[in-house]
Amino acid sequence: MSAPHHPIQRSLWDRLRQVALFEIGGLVLISPPFVWLSGVPAMDSIGLLLILALIAALWNGAYNTSFDWIEGRLTGRTADRRPWSLRAAHAVGFESGLLLMTLPVIVLWTGMAWLTALVADIGLALAYMVYAFGFNLAYDRLFPISTPPAPTP
Repeated sequence: MSAPHHPIQRSLWDRLRQVALFEIGGLVLISPPFVWLSGVPAMDSIGLLLILALIAALWNGAYNTSFDWIEGRLTGRTADRRPWSLRAAHAVGFESGLLLMTLPVIVLWTGMAWLTALVADIGLALAYMVYAFGFNLAYDRLFPISTPPAPTP
């Protein structure tokens, strides 16, 4: 039996839950090391990371929905059945796009030089890339995409 041409995608509710849990978890895990390593005062860091989280949440929804749709059309596979190599490519693509959007925000918010901000942003991207890989794997295992029952003849 061949794979369906258009696999089931995550529902809007499921996608919103995924984005919210991802961003909350990221803030909890990434904020303390960022404050410590960047030298940016805690309140400034938290404000910056909240703004970055908002940008990331919008990017997360758009990127994941698009990636899942394209993958489904090309492979007939749902996102929760994604192979490890494509999970890694997914995480790299997400963080690369996010880096392009967040670098100017970091420069403007902190007053860091562009190169210093780039190093900080790359550090955030690497931390979030590892986190994204693990989070999405865990999320797909905890919340698999449900398929509707087969029609009865």
